[in-house]
Amino acid sequence: MEKAKIRLVNLNDAERILQIYRPYVENTAITFEYTVPTLEEFKNRIASIVKKYPYIVAEIDGKIMGYAYANTFKNREAYDWSVETSIYVDENSRGKGLGLQLYRALENLLKKQGILNVNACITNPSKESKYVTKGSILFHEKLGYRHVGTFHNSGYKFDEWFDMSWMEKSLGEHNLKPGKVIEISKLLEKFTFEELMS
Repeated sequence: MEKAKIRLVNLNDAERILQIYRPYVENTAITFEYTVPTLEEFKNRIASIVKKYPYIVAEIDGKIMGYAYANTFKNREAYDWSVETSIYVDENSRGKGLGLQLYRALENLLKKQGILNVNACITNPSKESKYVTKGSILFHEKLGYRHVGTFHNSGYKFDEWFDMSWMEKSLGEHNLKPGKVIEISKLLEKFTFEELMS
């Protein structure tokens, strides 16, 4: 496994990250977006996420080769301890352990925030398709996620219907008095990124 440098995203990374995301939109059913976002829209997405949650990139030899982030699971206070995760790796770097490094770093940061539940929404092909495999399901299983439900024929792309599965992982104890979740921006006012990663 090639060791990557993991760091926080900045808005200057948006163009490279969008390059990584583009083929997933144009050539796969891994994302259900039909149209590649504009650079401005992508920057706005990043800026919105980093106020509350971690958004990290993985560099190899100074070039971003993957990224991962957490975002709101449901916009109600009772869901504060739950997030939805996303990860994308450059097509030429898949299967080399980069996703594993990104997810471990992301989960570490989420624990520091007080997040207890991580959820992943994953395209799950019910039949063989050239647009998606079971790879993401298997990747999450390897990381300790468990399958909790499937919505059948819920996504339509490339003239095919795709199932969508939810997988979950618990990051901590579910006490009757859980601590308040701390926004990542607030944590970074007190600690460096390196301190949060330790």
